[in-house]
Amino acid sequence: MRRDVDRAAITASGAWREGDDPGPRLFADLGALPLEAGGRLPHVRLAYETWGELNEAGDNAVLILHALTGDSHVTGHGPPAGGADEGWWAQVVGPGRAIDTDRYFVVAPNVLGGCQGSTGPSSPAPDGTPWGSRFPVLTVRDQVAAEIELADRLGIGRWSLVVGASMGGHRVLEWAVMAPERVGAIAVIASTAQTSAEQIAWAHTQLAAIRLDPGWLGGDYYSAAPGRGPHVGLGLARQIAHTTYRSPAELDARFGRLPQHAEEPLAGGRYAVQSYLDHHAGKLAVRFDANSYLTLTQTMITHDLGRDRGGVEAALAQIEAEALVVAVDSDRLFFPAESERIAAAVARSGEVAYVRSLNGHDGFLIEHDQVSALLGRFLRSVAPVARTSR
Repeated sequence: MRRDVDRAAITASGAWREGDDPGPRLFADLGALPLEAGGRLPHVRLAYETWGELNEAGDNAVLILHALTGDSHVTGHGPPAGGADEGWWAQVVGPGRAIDTDRYFVVAPNVLGGCQGSTGPSSPAPDGTPWGSRFPVLTVRDQVAAEIELADRLGIGRWSLVVGASMGGHRVLEWAVMAPERVGAIAVIASTAQTSAEQIAWAHTQLAAIRLDPGWLGGDYYSAAPGRGPHVGLGLARQIAHTTYRSPAELDARFGRLPQHAEEPLAGGRYAVQSYLDHHAGKLAVRFDANSYLTLTQTMITHDLGRDRGGVEAALAQIEAEALVVAVDSDRLFFPAESERIAAAVARSGEVAYVRSLNGHDGFLIEHDQVSALLGRFLRSVAPVARTSR
């Protein structure tokens, strides 16, 4: 946990709640949703943001699907701010960017099960209290089913491009199989068609970190006082995950065995890399919800495009969309070989495109120039749209 964060001031959950400032979020109430594992959610709401305008032909829509702890705020809604409100992909999406909001109508939902306005464990259940421990198991297919409903509400019959990285890439692939007639092209970045044993193992330790936190209270911690929620477990889960997001070479080059400022490791002080992980643990504890982290991590564990479809290769072969598959060469969470497996089985995919980076999995967030070049070129080739006049 960050030492510059006052633990006592951290609220039990960093989720967006009714009554909070919605900012640029819009909301769609989608009704009941049957779930793949059985049962249903009686009411689903998705928070989302949009940029640009849907043209008269309705053929310039782009869907962006975020990663595990991302949200709908992909980029700003005005001139670049250059600050914290800029958005997590602001160098890739916006006027004149690779995904040009002067040309395309861009939609980014907060994933079902998330905590930034969409229905998730922190949302009110039918009795008016947070779902908490009662929230049902979700799969990637459930999340995409909700996003299909959102597209219906927005009047979008077909996406020019569905793009996502990491966990977002799981949903991209499901979109292409579940609703092939509604997807013109896909871009799958630093992702996989089927969670591996190693990925499940990394996720398992993160789930355990949260569940073993005494403040988790079995998932029903929302009325806990500040400082009493499961922020230590959530922070530890983030530290485990963040280690998989970076490469050994990057961590060594950046931190080596340097101590953190004046701290002395032989006297109980931290190395710089420990401080770095503490920093990211504290950041997430402030802005995220532990139950959402559990729910979304569980969807990643169960992700398998080939389930009940004859296996992964058979499912990938069903994809009709033009496909761009991108790997980060130093990724040790979703290894490049997993991208190669996708590209080899999708009929309308070329060879895997590589982002060259020391930054590991997070290269899809950091290497803006490379990602922009790949996406911009692909999007112009599959969905050329005239610039919107203003």
